[in-house]
Amino acid sequence: MTSNRYWRLDRHPDGLNFSEAFSLQEETLGPVAPNAVRVRTQYLSMDAGTRMWMTPRTDGYQPPLPLGGKMTGLCLGRIAESDDARFPVGALARGFGQWADFADMIPDVAGLELVDESIPDVRQHFGALGMNAWTAYAGVKEVLGAQPGEWLAVSAAAGATGSLVCQIGKLLGARVIGIAGGAEKCRYLRAQLGVDVAIDYKNENVEAALAGIEGGVHAYFENVGGAILDAVLPNMAHYGRIAICGLVSSYDADAAQAGPARFDQILMRRLRVEGFFIPDFLHRGPEFLQPLRRWYDAGQLQMRFEEFTGLYATLDAYATMMSGRNIGKVIVRVHN
Repeated sequence: MTSNRYWRLDRHPDGLNFSEAFSLQEETLGPVAPNAVRVRTQYLSMDAGTRMWMTPRTDGYQPPLPLGGKMTGLCLGRIAESDDARFPVGALARGFGQWADFADMIPDVAGLELVDESIPDVRQHFGALGMNAWTAYAGVKEVLGAQPGEWLAVSAAAGATGSLVCQIGKLLGARVIGIAGGAEKCRYLRAQLGVDVAIDYKNENVEAALAGIEGGVHAYFENVGGAILDAVLPNMAHYGRIAICGLVSSYDADAAQAGPARFDQILMRRLRVEGFFIPDFLHRGPEFLQPLRRWYDAGQLQMRFEEFTGLYATLDAYATMMSGRNIGKVIVRVHN
């Protein structure tokens, strides 16, 4: 019999106080269910979008997780048991499973897919070749349609998705403005990612800094919302485009938040605003992967990782990501 530790959601978290909302439980696993696959978790991905799943809100893009249930997230690991011939035991796979030693998934529901284990660093399946990269590519290329020479602004620019948006924007010929919190992050944006302008929202007036962009911002990749969005809206170029990928400033709220104070600028500047959610693009993953893999193999696309070790460290990792203390992608190594 196999023992399995997992994180259980016991109550809705208050802010970043995850230790009072979750408990680490242990169970004995039986055989894998019909048509299911069991993955021995190697890495867990810490993603801000899952924060809404922990609230009681029913108006999100996914129903809230039930209290008393296992926490769900993106997992990478090797298949330990399988009742699906497409997923042989021993193969490396990625999909939406549980924060656990072993993640059980119905492949077509969990978006489970086999991934290339020959790359030098398999963590890049959570990075330059992962869903954050798919999100960045879809947002910049498909939703925003960023063009060479245009100004592309990115909030949370030093985070997992934002850092990839910066790089993809540059690769597509855009001039990139990265908005991030703190001098260290802005140095990273300039020195490592090559952004044209880095704005430190903790120590600079974002609206004033953007006002110096000649012609205004043509395309804006939104990860944050709140005050950052209000600073960007009056500095958009006429007929500019905004892709709303995330609103992390409000993810921990148990109820809907007030809209942007500068909402009128959408009309005044004739802006096009579109929300998008990467599961809507999952069927196009192989298509997106082609340019991403080409750039990665050429050394043009990178991801910096902040890695925590051990399943017990998951809550600390998640709090680090949600508080914005990281640069790049936060992951948890569960097993070697």
